[in-house]
Amino acid sequence: MDDFADNIQDADIPEELPMMAVRDVVIFNYMILPLFVGRPGSVSAVNEAMNGNKMLMLVTQKEAVSDKPTPDDLYETGMVVMVMRSLKLPDGRLKVLVQALSKAKITEYKQQDPHFRVGIALVEEEETGEITVEVEALMRLVREQAEKIMSLRGILSADLMGIINSIEEPGRLADLVGSNLRLKVSESQKILETVDQVERLRLVANLLNKELEVAAVQAKIQSDAKEEMTRSQREYFLREQMQALKKELGDDDSYTEDIEDLQKKIAKKKMPKYARKEALKELKRLEMMHPDASEANIIRTYIEWIIELPWKKISKDLLDLVKAAQVLDEDHYGLEKVKERILEFLAVRKLNNSTKGPILCFVGPPGVGKTSLGRAVARAMGRKFYRLSLGGMHDEAEIRGHRRTYIGAMPGRILQGLKSAGTCNPVFMMDEIDKIGSDYRGDPSSALLEVLDPEQNNTFSDHYLNMPFDLSKVMFITTANRTDTIPGPLMDRMEVIQIAGYTQEEKKVIARTYLLPRQAKENGIRLRQIKMDDEIIDLVISHYTEEAGVRNLERELGRICRKLARKIAEGGKGPYTISKNTVEKYLGPPKFLPDAELDTLAQPGLAVGLAWTSVGGVLLHIETSIVPGKGKLILTGKLGDVMKESAQAALTYCRGISKELGVENAYFDNRDIHIHFPAGAIPKDGPSAGITMTVALCSAITGQTVKKGIAMTGEVTLRGRVLPIGGLKEKALAALRAGIKQVIIPKENEKDLVEIPEEMRSKLTFYPVKHMDEVLALTLGSFKKPPEQVKA
Repeated sequence: MDDFADNIQDADIPEELPMMAVRDVVIFNYMILPLFVGRPGSVSAVNEAMNGNKMLMLVTQKEAVSDKPTPDDLYETGMVVMVMRSLKLPDGRLKVLVQALSKAKITEYKQQDPHFRVGIALVEEEETGEITVEVEALMRLVREQAEKIMSLRGILSADLMGIINSIEEPGRLADLVGSNLRLKVSESQKILETVDQVERLRLVANLLNKELEVAAVQAKIQSDAKEEMTRSQREYFLREQMQALKKELGDDDSYTEDIEDLQKKIAKKKMPKYARKEALKELKRLEMMHPDASEANIIRTYIEWIIELPWKKISKDLLDLVKAAQVLDEDHYGLEKVKERILEFLAVRKLNNSTKGPILCFVGPPGVGKTSLGRAVARAMGRKFYRLSLGGMHDEAEIRGHRRTYIGAMPGRILQGLKSAGTCNPVFMMDEIDKIGSDYRGDPSSALLEVLDPEQNNTFSDHYLNMPFDLSKVMFITTANRTDTIPGPLMDRMEVIQIAGYTQEEKKVIARTYLLPRQAKENGIRLRQIKMDDEIIDLVISHYTEEAGVRNLERELGRICRKLARKIAEGGKGPYTISKNTVEKYLGPPKFLPDAELDTLAQPGLAVGLAWTSVGGVLLHIETSIVPGKGKLILTGKLGDVMKESAQAALTYCRGISKELGVENAYFDNRDIHIHFPAGAIPKDGPSAGITMTVALCSAITGQTVKKGIAMTGEVTLRGRVLPIGGLKEKALAALRAGIKQVIIPKENEKDLVEIPEEMRSKLTFYPVKHMDEVLALTLGSFKKPPEQVKA
């Protein structure tokens, strides 16, 4: 190697050499460095040098991006080098080792293809002469600054400092230090082009000073960052090192596979652009985190929710109206109004595919089949079904979800239901919407305003998801026992369909067609092993149940089936006939005796009213007693404010017609009137018992008994006018169940009789009245001529 260096120093450098452009590096005197040569022109220049005297002119490009530089793209001053070694790589590139010989300047471009060939002029270094004190101080300063910078950068070595300290020539020291600094190409080129050695060293000292300041600030920033590093960050770096060790040991990198799997799912999933953008953004964050980091699980869960939501997955509707009607009839008997509305929606859907999903509200007493009807609607339409119970819900987050900043945050029940259903257009049933609560955690009914509004729910925003989700294709069905507890704005968004209940005949058909076969199957017996005629079913309905629906009826039939199942399990073969004598054996003594109860009402001061409650229509047995006292009105039976006011109005009306009743005004001053509603544990309220209380009062005052088999409903005023009421169908059903055949109703409710099935109307006689005089004529046989009866 020493002989080779001597030959280099003694070599004569010709005035014309092949030239190669280099990028991002400036070569100084005495440097030895490897170069990778890949451009065709550069490879050609190296080959010519290797075939000749091995000398090559190297100059630096002004801009590194140019692959085919022109003379204007190159600096004029460069370095003549000797190619010491050359190795051809498999990819066609050359790896060469070169040593700088002398600084030179291009005088002329003699050739540009296939490579540059240039005329050069050597640049002679100016002699420094004797080293002055100033130059010596400058050299020491450069050495000290170079040592500090290399120490701050962590590249300080004893060998390198030994070389720097051994150099006594200012120019050579400047070249060595400048070549080891991370300078810009323009700054390094400026050092190369400075001929005066002392001036060159001074330039390097200035650059060193600047780099030293930058390195000091950088070291301070790094130090501050290390001090602020939290425990979790330190653990992150340690885990990264552990992962690296595991990878070196050949352990499987399942985390990377999980990231790739999520990326494939996002690419495959059909979703809006904004959802895909958000998912990819969070996936990129997840990829940068350690799998054991707490936030990584939160982000992963969020991404999985985005992937699993049915953004654009739609189930195809069955638009065959005949088949849909058959499905509805298979599952439910009667309920024609509801079925008609569903078939209307399917007809519109068939003609207009872009129609929005309806928002229906089934209102009726328990056991009439509201929830099962929603399931039947889904089956008839060929859609998925999901049921959500709103009863007792207090937290708004149950609807809108929790924000992701909370631990254990999840989407609301709406999006959870859609994920469970797997499509974006299921039949979504919300049970018990009339029993939603509200407290300090929010008002769920207010959150439902957006969900159940067709004009808003196409951009429903869940707090967890934090992006719009289209609910306009969902068919929402809500259920309620009553509407007075539902907030007005929420009620306004729903199409209410009343389901009043079933008549005796309807219950009998339902029991025979649906309930008995289902209970027989559930209890493991065959239907042919039970013999129960319609008379026995009628007996069970009238003496063991008193309800608008059929829930208790099914329960009683289930009791019978269980008794028979035990007999069969003990070896009996059947069939078993259920008769009047065996019903009590299976079900116990009758729970309700409607006819016997009505016989006890033939006393003055007793009247039968009709009321509507959340469990359907019921009978109100009002008792009135007049005793000596001071003119007080006593009301018992857990009455609400409205009902108390109705009692006051009834009393005032009776005082106003005291002469017609055959008493003086002073009669009311020295007597207390006590009006009692039996079943005192049950709250009662509403104005519809007004005329019944008035009749009971008049009956008690006159001593006349109310005619048997007649019930009444209507609000009374101080002048005796009878005002309309609600829930007429439910009240008529209650009268029919109790065996009452005559019903007094307000005249303004006569138009509502068309809502009552023909079968019911044929068994009842309705008396529409405008004034209490007509009511008293019908019930007590006094005053004006009674109104004409209305019967189907």
